[in-house]
Amino acid sequence: MKTRFKRLWLIPAAIFLLISFYYFPPVHSRLAWRLDNVVVQVKHFFNPPDEVVFQPSGTSPLTIETVIMTTRAEYQLTLTPPTLLATSTLKPGPTARPTITSTPLPASVILKGVKYVDQRNRWNYCGPANLTMALNFWGWKGTRDDVAKVIKPGEDDPKKDFIERGKIDKNVMPYEMVDFVNDTTELSAVYRSGGNITLLKSLISAGYPPIVEKGYYERDSNGSVSWMGHYQFVTGYDDVTKKFTVQDTYLDGPNFKISYDEFVEGWRDFNYLFMVVYPSDSEEKIRNLLGPWSDDQWANQHSLDIANEEVSTQAGFNAFFAWFNKGTSHIQLLQYADAAAAYDQAFKIYATLDTVKRPYRMMWYQTGPYKAYYYSGRYADVINLAKITLDSVSGGPYLEESLYWRGMAYYMAGQTELAIDDYRAALKVHPKWIPATQALQDLGFQP
Repeated sequence: MKTRFKRLWLIPAAIFLLISFYYFPPVHSRLAWRLDNVVVQVKHFFNPPDEVVFQPSGTSPLTIETVIMTTRAEYQLTLTPPTLLATSTLKPGPTARPTITSTPLPASVILKGVKYVDQRNRWNYCGPANLTMALNFWGWKGTRDDVAKVIKPGEDDPKKDFIERGKIDKNVMPYEMVDFVNDTTELSAVYRSGGNITLLKSLISAGYPPIVEKGYYERDSNGSVSWMGHYQFVTGYDDVTKKFTVQDTYLDGPNFKISYDEFVEGWRDFNYLFMVVYPSDSEEKIRNLLGPWSDDQWANQHSLDIANEEVSTQAGFNAFFAWFNKGTSHIQLLQYADAAAAYDQAFKIYATLDTVKRPYRMMWYQTGPYKAYYYSGRYADVINLAKITLDSVSGGPYLEESLYWRGMAYYMAGQTELAIDDYRAALKVHPKWIPATQALQDLGFQP
């Protein structure tokens, strides 16, 4: 009997030893991410995120209370920290709209002095890596981790292992990258939507390589081929082969050649967004190169014009993005009701797409629907969409924007405690993030 009792003690002892061995740093760093991937694959097998469909209500309650609450929400927008909606400081008045020079562009340009930076051993690091290349091009001496300390805080924390760092801030927004340049370096940056191939070639030929944001299908860390968003630094072009040269920080590597058609196909997914980093004393030259795009209002209207054309010419997958771009352009023009209607149509199309094609990560990168529904008084839609989005993230709710907007909607719906929880959760993902910090302070709470 005693012998059997002693043997039973071997079971918990063995379990304890296995757990201790697993958390031994050299072992944990090698096995943790693999175990996490297994957990994610099991979760996605039983609850595939691409099978979940958001169904917008399409209506907002037409009551006096709703009108008051929406007016209050619009007032709060004027108090929103500049970093939440920033576009750049390059905003000439309506009369300052130079046109792009008519000087013929070279048939081929490959810019020299590009130092390739990858995103290896980091999660969702294409933002810091690409921005580092753009900054290094102009002589900035920092690294990708120097950038990440600001726009992905905690990512480079030596106390966190590889998998823990992957649970911090799944995406970096364009405004965060532009703000980093304008606020922490001696260089300047600007971003706009509604770009085209000719504009990119003009910038490249003048020696100002742009960063673009695109969508593409790729095998992710879970082993599934699915749609993802991705930044790319564009450093050359060739009209003979009709290809751009891009620095791809993920799989394709340095000096990757991509056809104009394939490039545009992915660029559509992000409303043809581009950003340019440049020396501050080149402001006038950049303004001339951008031409009418130097006026952000013109650029926003131009991107809406493109979307209006494409919603009638594109089908299926591309139609979804065309309608989504239409909504985003309306948001940039502060036309919330029109934006909400466009997003409604985009989500209707999304529901008809093959699950393999569905870009279920869309709201990781572009949060316009939250603003459209929120400022249209459709708080339930904000909450439902945010929940679906947060549930699609492996391992936990690591999207501070989704948490923030759900918190805003909870507050407007009278659920203050849930709002506070979401604001605090957002700050765990992105410490010291100004919008969530201010939201808590406005309610009389410290982060």
